[in-house]
Amino acid sequence: MVMGMQGAALLAAVVFASVLVGLAAGGNFYEECDATWEPQNCWAYDDGNRLSLALVSSSSGSMIRSKKQFVYGTVSTMIQLVPGDSAGTVTTYYTSSLGDNHDEIDFEFLGNVTGQPYTIHTNVYAAGVGNKEMQFKPWFDPTTDYHNYTISWAPCMIVWYIDGVPIRAFRNYAASHGHGVAFPTTQPLYAYSSIWAAEDWATQGGRVKADWSKAPFVASYHGIDLDVCECYGGGCVAGCAAGLGDAAPRYCSLSTTQVGKMQWVQSNYRIYDYCADPKRWINGQKSVECDLAQY
Repeated sequence: MVMGMQGAALLAAVVFASVLVGLAAGGNFYEECDATWEPQNCWAYDDGNRLSLALVSSSSGSMIRSKKQFVYGTVSTMIQLVPGDSAGTVTTYYTSSLGDNHDEIDFEFLGNVTGQPYTIHTNVYAAGVGNKEMQFKPWFDPTTDYHNYTISWAPCMIVWYIDGVPIRAFRNYAASHGHGVAFPTTQPLYAYSSIWAAEDWATQGGRVKADWSKAPFVASYHGIDLDVCECYGGGCVAGCAAGLGDAAPRYCSLSTTQVGKMQWVQSNYRIYDYCADPKRWINGQKSVECDLAQY
């Protein structure tokens, strides 16, 4: 990899920044997260309220993970994505359990060449099975300022928000009406953020590769809010569901205004929906939840 002078100077700044290695030093990222992959490419500043993750080569990105495990709640952060030519890169904010048969709720941001929009990729896994992708192009420039990305996870529904606008909902039909649609309810999750290279598929189906002369590619984060029910397995899973109590209706439905905003986003900015992709159908049939109300 060849690193440009500007990129080298930026990476050198890591030496003078506070590298996030899990030490509580005040500030949200210090208190809430550990660096779990390539900590030398991850640094916190502004008393831990801000964080940067750098991708410096095809095999050297970075990842942070929340110290808390949890079942249900909302997780949110502000992200300013990699500016300029970000082709071949993936920046993420997601929740996931551990192990092969994992549960996961995704925000992934697929880079593009200069002047072309990012792809905002969402997905949900239950017991290791995903294939429920929905993708959007942003209605704003996600590289010039910070924008809020929030995942709301409740026993009844998952909702993805950008700047408070719901862009997607996925309702729990696992037990109702015999539909048997897998939904994450049994495994505690962590919250993650990362940046990594995915040149084989991220940009225009892998046709456009990363320009490593522009490395490091840096994504910046501002604040992290984990409004969750802490849980590390066992009886707390059911306890977290019961603990929602009177707040459950707030997590289980969207207002008329919210539904209108989500429909506007999906009508104008959705670019892929697994329900509308015949290649994802089984024996010519859509997945059962595709014909059920999601909000």
